[in-house]
Amino acid sequence: MDKIKFGTDGWRAIIAKDYTIENVAKLTLAAALWLTRKYKNPVAVVGYDCRFGGEMFMEATAKILASKGIRVFVSEKFVTTPMVSLGIVKLKAHCGIIITASHNSSEYNGYKLRGEHGGPMFDKDLKDVENLISNEVEIDLELLNWNYLIEQGLINYIDLESIYLKEIRDTIDVQKITGSGLNFAFDAMFGSSQNFIRKLLPKVQALHCEVNPSFRGIRPEPTRKNLHELIELVWNKKDIDCSFAVDGDGDRIAVIDKEAGYYDANHLLLMMIHYLAGYKQLTGKVVVSFSTTGKIEKLCRHYGLEMVRTHIGFTDASKIMTEEEVLIAGEESGGISAGGALPERDGIRAGLLFWQWLAESGKSFSQLYSEVISITGPFAFERANIELNRNARNKILEKCSNGTFSHFGRFAVERFEVFDGFKFFFSDNEWLMIRSSGTEPIIRLYSEAETEEVAQEIIFSGMKAIME
Repeated sequence: MDKIKFGTDGWRAIIAKDYTIENVAKLTLAAALWLTRKYKNPVAVVGYDCRFGGEMFMEATAKILASKGIRVFVSEKFVTTPMVSLGIVKLKAHCGIIITASHNSSEYNGYKLRGEHGGPMFDKDLKDVENLISNEVEIDLELLNWNYLIEQGLINYIDLESIYLKEIRDTIDVQKITGSGLNFAFDAMFGSSQNFIRKLLPKVQALHCEVNPSFRGIRPEPTRKNLHELIELVWNKKDIDCSFAVDGDGDRIAVIDKEAGYYDANHLLLMMIHYLAGYKQLTGKVVVSFSTTGKIEKLCRHYGLEMVRTHIGFTDASKIMTEEEVLIAGEESGGISAGGALPERDGIRAGLLFWQWLAESGKSFSQLYSEVISITGPFAFERANIELNRNARNKILEKCSNGTFSHFGRFAVERFEVFDGFKFFFSDNEWLMIRSSGTEPIIRLYSEAETEEVAQEIIFSGMKAIME
């Protein structure tokens, strides 16, 4: 295989093809070397999600780190990425590793690195680790005894879920939610959040809260097409006021209201700004990725908030959150960090904040959304993926950069921006963005317009143009 490289959030590969014990060992040896060079007595936290072989890959990672003299705290069971990030901060660790492929389909697993600040490892450190990856595996895992490393105090079990549960109870008004009289539902998508909501709110109706590494053939990404069972439940029961779903490692979110309306991160970021700045009267910078809706600028102007756009992924946002006062940070793909939280995306915490808002306001989710739209105006957002090899992807990006596309179907390009992708504007309210994924072999297309029909037409016109 090619040299292992980190994408927008870690390294991901197909299990048994490139995602193997040997390659995980290569990554871990590099991380261990980086830790021992940078810190005197390094400490790491290691967790895993519900994917195939997660515990096995976690144990290999922990044993290698411990063999290099690094003290390792390992999760007792599967956990979310935010649980590992919180554990890093609470334990004053120097690094976190999560064995997860996040929202990718079941044949994938992955390897996320987190820094001592409790968020995605910063680019410079990530590049340093990447540069230390060797093709030679200078270690024999069979000679590393798990029980011996535990006896030596180099590997330590820790209940990361309980630490996270306490943090949520300390920062979310759970009693307000439980005493609201509202009915809620939650979809874990067979991911590592599946036990948490049932512990925190046992009366919430929970879906897909069992271990199924195949995810029943549906990738654990909370997009509309992947949430048909949750949408059907809400539509048929009629008494569920609000529900939310999170992805495989718990850092992405989507919401379904009692009319079975679907709200992705573009809608949810606007609503969270409205809640925190409008209802809570809080201030701070708003940090969002390049691909999110343009309505965020309008809402930030309304509330007098400074806004910054970042590269896709959460690394840039996480760094800003460690340096400045940030009200909310998020990205179009579903990650949100809000209201003084860790510099990490957290779908569970965002969802509970929305439920808390419903309980406080006495309004429905759609009523609260209508308040946002009265400020920003209506919009629709669409996204599509095209799986292509690297050569085909590069040709499309080259066409984008050299000005080949002056129009997409009936949509004439008025101007375009280049940052982390190519964004072609047809008017102030209509645009198409094209970029290559940093974690999968695909080209992504994003569009925004005032109606769903036009947003879809832009996507179809874009797909046709780039494939000609």
